[in-house]
Amino acid sequence: MLVRYSNREVVVALAAAGLVNMAMVLMAAAAFHLGHSEVAEIDTAYHTLTPLLGACAAAMFLVSLIASGISSSVVGTMAGQMIMQGFVGFRIPIWVRRLVTMLPACAVVAAGVDSTQALVLSQVILSLTLPVPMIALVLFTGSRAVMGEFANRQLTTVAAVLGSAVVLTLNLVLLLQTFGVPVPGLA
Repeated sequence: MLVRYSNREVVVALAAAGLVNMAMVLMAAAAFHLGHSEVAEIDTAYHTLTPLLGACAAAMFLVSLIASGISSSVVGTMAGQMIMQGFVGFRIPIWVRRLVTMLPACAVVAAGVDSTQALVLSQVILSLTLPVPMIALVLFTGSRAVMGEFANRQLTTVAAVLGSAVVLTLNLVLLLQTFGVPVPGLA
């Protein structure tokens, strides 16, 4: 019963984050496509929205960014907590978890770092660290010894391996491009 509720909660949280992100991309594409090629940063987009679509649209953009970030952070924190407590048996006090997850973001904001640069750097760091939990998750959830009756079926495991391979390949391409390594087939 708890697994079913947890699955639903994760699906709702990820769907909300995905829908918000898609809505922001669609809105940005529609608003900035013609005649606004200078919009390449989040704060520029926010400031350009007010004269184009009004203050309400700019406020909705800001709220959407915050909601998307919170939703993604909640899912990531829940996944980390489940892995640490459920699989590894390692418990970390909640105040330490919150401090570790919030401190880097607060430090970046307090330091006045360019938000776009910070976002790109965070995605590069995520690309470097994502393979470890992703591979562990595929291995653990496919193992009857670990998951018992809740272990993934073979078709689910194959889909998870294929999805992981796609994500890891895209992460590798991102890293290669970030460090200036040419990727064959990409200009």
